[in-house]
Amino acid sequence: MNKIKDIPVLITLFGATGDLAKRKLYPALFRLFKKGFLQNRFAVIGTARREWTHDFFRNVVLESISKISGETQEKEAFVQHFFYQAHNVNNVQEYNLLKNLATSLDEQFHLENNRIFYLAMAPEFFGTISKHLKGQQLLSDNGFNRLIIEKPFGTNLETAIELNDQLAKTFHEDQIYRIDHYLGKEMVQNINALRYSNVLFEAMWNNKYIDNVQITLAESVGVEERAGYYDTSGALRDMVQNHIFQILSLLVMEPPVRMNGTEVRREKVKALRSLRIEDEQSIQKHFVRAQYISNGTEVGYLDEQGVAENSRTETFVAGKIMIDNFRWSGVPFYIRTGKRLQSKDTVVHIQFKPLTMNLFKSNTNQEIAPNVLTFHIQPENGVSLNLNIKEPGLSKDIVRSPLVNIINEADTKDIPEAYERLILECLNGHTTNFAHREEVELSWQFIDTIRNAWDNDTTSTIPTYVVGTMGPSESHDLLAEDGFVWHSCDTTHCL
Repeated sequence: MNKIKDIPVLITLFGATGDLAKRKLYPALFRLFKKGFLQNRFAVIGTARREWTHDFFRNVVLESISKISGETQEKEAFVQHFFYQAHNVNNVQEYNLLKNLATSLDEQFHLENNRIFYLAMAPEFFGTISKHLKGQQLLSDNGFNRLIIEKPFGTNLETAIELNDQLAKTFHEDQIYRIDHYLGKEMVQNINALRYSNVLFEAMWNNKYIDNVQITLAESVGVEERAGYYDTSGALRDMVQNHIFQILSLLVMEPPVRMNGTEVRREKVKALRSLRIEDEQSIQKHFVRAQYISNGTEVGYLDEQGVAENSRTETFVAGKIMIDNFRWSGVPFYIRTGKRLQSKDTVVHIQFKPLTMNLFKSNTNQEIAPNVLTFHIQPENGVSLNLNIKEPGLSKDIVRSPLVNIINEADTKDIPEAYERLILECLNGHTTNFAHREEVELSWQFIDTIRNAWDNDTTSTIPTYVVGTMGPSESHDLLAEDGFVWHSCDTTHCL
């Protein structure tokens, strides 16, 4: 965690009555308060259309942090920094009320005119809000101004460019923090840490030693109350364009000159530019979509409330991505994500190439298994590496033995939640773990080619998979065609 520093700041939260604010943002701010990163010189203005009072708002915040350890007095002191202003984002005059409250709080808490605007609401309002923040002079002339926005950053390349252009009229790119909570996860941040601080891995991080890379973001839940949104989005837009592509860019990128926002994001942009854009025929071959169907107990996607009866929206995506540069030429990057899968699991497997000559045999008389490095991102946090060693005893056979470093439950209490970490990085002005507009637009460029190919295909049958499995057979065929299989693992062993 960063060195403790009390950062004076006014946070104006648009969408303060929403689910994200209650589940993630208020608990994250309270944890920062408990750890001393926010102390006496901060204030939060919550805004939304509902006519709440300051006291009602503070009670909502108290309820959201009720399960976090802490003295009642400490929690009461925390919520005294929260203020509420009912607000219609389209009403110009109401921005003047926000401005007056902001000026008053800046003086009361000595905030040095530092301001963060957090837009935890639908993206169609981002442009309107940013325009009025500038037009009604809510931006500070003396302190810093930073804008945090939540995904989706557009729904395709055209809307992403339009959104970025709207924001650019008010904020410079280095003032915009596009938040993807996967970049705040402990083991996602460890991808660079492990690679760049261990000569063993950096020397082998290329097509000479690596056979394939697999990224799995599996969810056991269905669409739940998000069915209305999800049926217009699907797994491709909801998971691949952002979370998977952020992890992919970290794996593919070249070493930055320095580990700062400018250099890291520059290399991520280069990585995304190197992705091979497939034609429609190749997309049909290298990308799989599917929908979950009932297992007899739980309903299938088409029977979920809010889903169109003839929906062709995918709840599962698998794909093979090729990288056209010297480091990764010829190495397939396999991705998959889906809902109602066997378990909730986010992992990255780096499979190394087999030896060109084996002097030993395995204890099952099979080919000696390749070495596999695994990042366990969630629900476990850790790294494992499968090695081949001699079987104990008189045998000369080879057995697989994992080196495992899974963070134990006692130590996980010291790991900050993703939103806690990312809000702190914004407070400190660190942009490393936030998406640059070029990253967003390049990822949409890739995603749009797949989306368009699927949308042009209105007749073929969409594959299905049973709730509780790991996806359709076509996903496994995708790897089998190249002689590979999807890896599966628990915290002690990977297959």
